[in-house]
Amino acid sequence: MMRLASVLLASFMLLSQATAAQTIEEKSFDDSKVTYGTVGARYIPVPEKRIKTRVQLDTDKYDYDLFGRESFEYFPLQLGNGQYKVTIFENVVDTKYRVVKTQDVKAELENPRDVYLASIQTVNWNKDMAAVKKAAELTKNLKTDKEKIVAIYNFVVDYMSYDYEKIKNIDTTYVPDVEQVWKDKQGICYDYSAMFAAMLRSQGIPAKLIKGYTTNVTGYHAWNEVYLASEERWMVIDTTYNSVLKKKGKTSTMEQPAEKYTASREF
Repeated sequence: MMRLASVLLASFMLLSQATAAQTIEEKSFDDSKVTYGTVGARYIPVPEKRIKTRVQLDTDKYDYDLFGRESFEYFPLQLGNGQYKVTIFENVVDTKYRVVKTQDVKAELENPRDVYLASIQTVNWNKDMAAVKKAAELTKNLKTDKEKIVAIYNFVVDYMSYDYEKIKNIDTTYVPDVEQVWKDKQGICYDYSAMFAAMLRSQGIPAKLIKGYTTNVTGYHAWNEVYLASEERWMVIDTTYNSVLKKKGKTSTMEQPAEKYTASREF
């Protein structure tokens, strides 16, 4: 009887370990928001190492640094509907990585613009943020999306100042923290575009954060494309460029000519 009890206990422990391992595996990804255009990922390396996430559809892919340990970080499914492969990589040595987790998720969005309303790693927002509360205040009595876009645009251009020192020492893994940017009242183009997008998204206005190049600025740059529903089109808006011009006493229009901007990545 004692022997049988020991065998049963051992079997139970093995089953419990297997179940626990399965639970940990499942919790590396969160696909509960796929219908809204995002997928969550997290991973706790032992010992602490640099972690990356890849979101891939067919041959197109986006790679991100993954900072989420206990908490999920969410990434956009901006490549269209289809079967995505989401992979977590752990650094081995130098620039070499190994695959530690992978999962397939199927995106079937009725409206692809929903991706650009979501809270994601690069445009992280929630209703309790000061910037989001300000967006609600600015748009409270406004009726059209165009009016709301203009109000938030004017605020960001006036409120923010370009941080010339920050750009000199920026790390390649840098991702804007909208709350910190709000407190600092200054930042680089990535900060401007993240805060502008967060404020617009909180008001139900699709806004892309774009990285690429423009003839207006030297070097790699970030700006926004904002969806104007009344005209069924995307507008190019560069709050950084216009903010700098305004503080120099120069004038500019909110919408920039699309032909002056070349996107390489969009979020």
